Amino acid sequence: MKPKEIQDLIDYISNTGLAEVKIKTEEFELSVKKYADSATPVTGPQPMPAAPAPVAAAPVVATPAPSPAASSNLVEIKSPMIGTFYLTANPESAPFVTEGGSISAGKTVCIIEAMKLFNEIESEISGKIVKILVANASPVEYDQPLFLVDPAG
Repeated sequence: MKPKEIQDLIDYISNTGLAEVKIKTEEFELSVKKYADSATPVTGPQPMPAAPAPVAAAPVVATPAPSPAASSNLVEIKSPMIGTFYLTANPESAPFVTEGGSISAGKTVCIIEAMKLFNEIESEISGKIVKILVANASPVEYDQPLFLVDPAG
């Protein structure tokens, strides 16, 4: 597991009701526990014996919404990470994009804050923003649709 993936996992646990997650593979063992009144202790990667160990993962509760893009020519811009979604760089700034606005490939469409790091998310396509699917300052999951874009727009 990469350090970024471990950070995303810790951020996900802090935003959910899960109290503990344990992951075991042939290469490492990771245990994360959430305490209400103290910092989150993390037992980092540890060498494992050569024998294969079963993978234990915490249950992930997700309610997949039907994708509006599935039945049309709209393209989804999805979250590349777990974090908090922001449409503006700061409360006084104008939003990066608005519904009905045009975007081009490489243009910043939002910021996702994960582990106190603010990551600018850039569009990979050009087109018109048809719908913003997430409210400002809302938590988002990995691969969650954030925007619907009409590439013909």
